[in-house]
Amino acid sequence: MERGQKEEEGGGGGGDAGGGPKYSWFTWFVVLALLGVWSSLAVVYFDIVDYDSVIARAKEFHMNFSEVLQGKLTAYDTDGDGDFDVEDAKVLLGLTKDGGGSANAESLEEVLDILAEEGSDWIYGFFTFLYDVVSSPIERGEEEEEGKEAAAVKERMEKEKAEKERMEKEKAEKERAERERLARERAEKERQEMERLAKEKEERERLEKERLARERAEKERIERERITKERERIVKEKERMAREKAEKERLEKERMAKEKAEKERMERELFPPSSMIIFPFSLSSIFDAVNINCLSFHVSQEQQRNRPRRSSKKKVKPNKPTFSPTQRSVFYSYILKVSSSFSPSTPAKKKKPKLFNKFDKTIKAEIDAAEKLRKKGKVEEALRAFETLVQKYPQSPRARYGKAQAEDDMAEKMRSNDMLQRAINTYREAAELPDVTPDLLKATLKRRAERQQFLGRMRGSLATLEKLVQLFPDDISLKNDLGVAHLLLGDNKGAKKVYEEVLAVSPGNGFAKVHYGFILKSENKIAESIPYLREGLESGEPGTDDGRFYFHLGDALQRVGDNSAYDWYELGHKRGHFASVWQRSLYNVNGLKAQPWWTPKETGYTDLVKTLERNWKTIRDEALAMMDQNTGVFIPEEENLREKGEWGQYTLWQQGRKVGNACEGVPKTCSLLEKYPEATGCKRGQIKFSVMQPGTHVWPHTGPTNCRLRMHLGLVIPKQGCKIRCTNQTREWEEGKVLIFDDSFEHEVWQDADSYRLIFIVDVWHPELTQYQRQTLSPI
Repeated sequence: MERGQKEEEGGGGGGDAGGGPKYSWFTWFVVLALLGVWSSLAVVYFDIVDYDSVIARAKEFHMNFSEVLQGKLTAYDTDGDGDFDVEDAKVLLGLTKDGGGSANAESLEEVLDILAEEGSDWIYGFFTFLYDVVSSPIERGEEEEEGKEAAAVKERMEKEKAEKERMEKEKAEKERAERERLARERAEKERQEMERLAKEKEERERLEKERLARERAEKERIERERITKERERIVKEKERMAREKAEKERLEKERMAKEKAEKERMERELFPPSSMIIFPFSLSSIFDAVNINCLSFHVSQEQQRNRPRRSSKKKVKPNKPTFSPTQRSVFYSYILKVSSSFSPSTPAKKKKPKLFNKFDKTIKAEIDAAEKLRKKGKVEEALRAFETLVQKYPQSPRARYGKAQAEDDMAEKMRSNDMLQRAINTYREAAELPDVTPDLLKATLKRRAERQQFLGRMRGSLATLEKLVQLFPDDISLKNDLGVAHLLLGDNKGAKKVYEEVLAVSPGNGFAKVHYGFILKSENKIAESIPYLREGLESGEPGTDDGRFYFHLGDALQRVGDNSAYDWYELGHKRGHFASVWQRSLYNVNGLKAQPWWTPKETGYTDLVKTLERNWKTIRDEALAMMDQNTGVFIPEEENLREKGEWGQYTLWQQGRKVGNACEGVPKTCSLLEKYPEATGCKRGQIKFSVMQPGTHVWPHTGPTNCRLRMHLGLVIPKQGCKIRCTNQTREWEEGKVLIFDDSFEHEVWQDADSYRLIFIVDVWHPELTQYQRQTLSPI
């Protein structure tokens, strides 16, 4: 019963059917309201919350929330005013008279989703937004006031935003302007750099064009000079041949006139008009017959042996003249005298050399095919062909000789010393094979000797030539070549012996005579050398028309006081060996300005001349100190240029290089000169002190080259008695002054003073030589 009553009491209060607390919702609401009121009083009384800040933050949040959401909710603008506002929300909530539909419900759901995405603060904004929707007009009026304040805040923020945007735009504009400025500067730098590079390229091209133009002009000048010289040589050669022809014709006419006169004289002596002897033939026919027979006296013994023997039985023809022993003696004495003045007019026909032995003749077609390739210039193919022949026929001398020739040609093409050495070895192999024909043996060994000399193997070449002379002792030309080989080795004694043997068997050999005369002169046998040099040159034989022989013959004649020396110098000049009668150097560069005496300004070396003249006392004092300490450093002149006296030299530079430690004794002098490469780098000159004692005379002589000029600085000069002649001008030295002359011209020195003469000699490059020529000319 009690339980049923309780259930009835609790059934109207909505208690828990399961026996829980029996309190209604209203009770709980009242309790919560009272708690809220008392909490509010407590908060207000104790001033726990700053309501002003809360309201301000709520308003600020409201404005910020609105700004954030406007961008996302504009799509739900239903009244077309461009933003999402209260009226749009009412439509979505279905609070307008049009009511809402499923579309509005979906839109509202999307709006709520957007609000949910923005976070917990959006919930607060959403309830505030709902409050705006359902609030009364009075409350909205209050909110409008708050909205105005918010609008003011918003306007301020917009202004701040606009200001910020303006500042950002200005900053961006400045950055853009800065970037443009930097871009312009970079473009300007690039343009200037391109202009600079273009100018440099243009300058390089201009310089290159000028260089090429100069080189082309130089080549054209050299070619013109070469052509001019060649034309002059041809003209001179024609003139020489014309003179020789005229001279031969004159001599021939004189000889014939003499013969005719001699015939007439003998006719008168042997057959005077008073004699009544009548011959059935003319006397001239006898002379003709005898002259023809007389030619046999010049035939060699070998030719005599090879002649067919005549029968000892001779038929006596009728009317054959008979002469007495006296008449026959007169005839033959005259014939021998006349015949000795000329040689047969028809030289022996030159035989074709026999290079093929019996075996080589069987393979001649193959050898000729390979040789044809070589002669056509197909060197590689020819070499391969001859190598194949040598492998196929190892005992063939002609095939091995052809291989050597092909290797020789290949060495020329490749400019290869190794290939040339191969050819030399192959020539030796060909000569050592059995059954080599004499002509092939001679050709092989002679070519081997020539190539050995070219390669600088002088002793090997000498050995090859000695073997040749042993194999062919009657060949005079081989002996002459052997003599030259001795001279190339500096073995004048061996060469002299060879040429004495040649002249013993062939006294008229011009080649041997000029070389023998050259050797005698080098031994200072001046008078003895003259006839050999003169007769050798007069022979006109191959190998005699050499400037050295004209040079030494003229020098020898000058030393014995024979003025015909200048006739030979003139002839040497006409033959193209000398630049002029006065300028007789042999190692020259064509086209250089030629004059005996020069001024410093003409040379272009005025700085060097001024340095020498300003410091001449320093140079003199160092030289005198060396003379006092050690006169042995002054070496006597060794070129055999003195007629008499003493002449010493102390050399500092030679051929463009310092001489040992010579500068240690004269350091200041060397230091002065090291700044002038035209002197210290002159590979065809010297820098030296020269001391000459009283009573010295230096023969007239010339230097070896026209590529240098010679400076003389006077250091110790006696007042009288010292002079130098160059060509036909004579000058004297002065202390502290420089004389400049071209020593390729003839010059002569006299020292007839009472004390020694000391000068400083400085050779310099000829000023017209190019830098390339100075670098590439060989030293002298």
